[in-house]
Amino acid sequence: MNNVVVQHPADNRSLAPMRSAELRQQVGVIKDVLDHIMQKNVHYGVIPGCKEPSLYKPGAEKIMSAFRLSADPDITDLSDDDQIRYQVKVRLVSPSGHFVGAGIGECSSSEEKYKWRNAICKEEFDEAPSDRKREKWTRGYQGKPNFKKQQIRTEPSDLANTILKMAKKRALVDAVLTATAASDCFTQDIEDLPPEYLDPVEQPTNGRQPPAPYPDDQFAKNLPAWKKAIDDKKKTPDQIIAMIQSKAPLSDQQKNTIRNCAAKEGEIV
Repeated sequence: MNNVVVQHPADNRSLAPMRSAELRQQVGVIKDVLDHIMQKNVHYGVIPGCKEPSLYKPGAEKIMSAFRLSADPDITDLSDDDQIRYQVKVRLVSPSGHFVGAGIGECSSSEEKYKWRNAICKEEFDEAPSDRKREKWTRGYQGKPNFKKQQIRTEPSDLANTILKMAKKRALVDAVLTATAASDCFTQDIEDLPPEYLDPVEQPTNGRQPPAPYPDDQFAKNLPAWKKAIDDKKKTPDQIIAMIQSKAPLSDQQKNTIRNCAAKEGEIV
């Protein structure tokens, strides 16, 4: 994978169309990385109801490594009094400094999965102001009836680092898909949609019931051990998430908690 074809605007051949052999070589690199380097549920994943796998940030970074590209993010703060909101533009450059493509991503604390959290207890819900709480219908697991969740508004400032990282991730994936023509193999950001926006297609289970969601009490008990593994560089947050989800699905809030274990003040990862 050393002879990767990437067109640079400053190259002498930049005005000439890419030859079919060069284009096949570039697509072949992506497929080779997908088949031999990437791991399902770590670098990419198939979202129920979707045909193409969704590219995750670690997978985008693997494609960047194959093409020897580096990311140059530019951050625009669009926050106001009621929300934290960032727009990030990521430029991809070659080792020689040539611009090869860009992507744009945005994230806001007003998005459904960031704006609300489950109430810790009934007392917290009862004592919360009326404009800071709600009850939301949720689809039941394993064929059980739908039910209501009691939820509380989050504090936007508590999510600032998470929102910034997510905007940067979305821009990075967009840039990689655009610059390397990887959209034939992957889609983007489908995993970021709330479950109710996805097509609830029943997936084959070979007669087995789907696993129950990871219990919150067990999550809190195991979190210190996972954080230590991240701090000791034994595992990345995405590796831990993949390990847990091989046994039970995690909520978006649980995933963000694990990813934040690796975040340092002011750092975008």
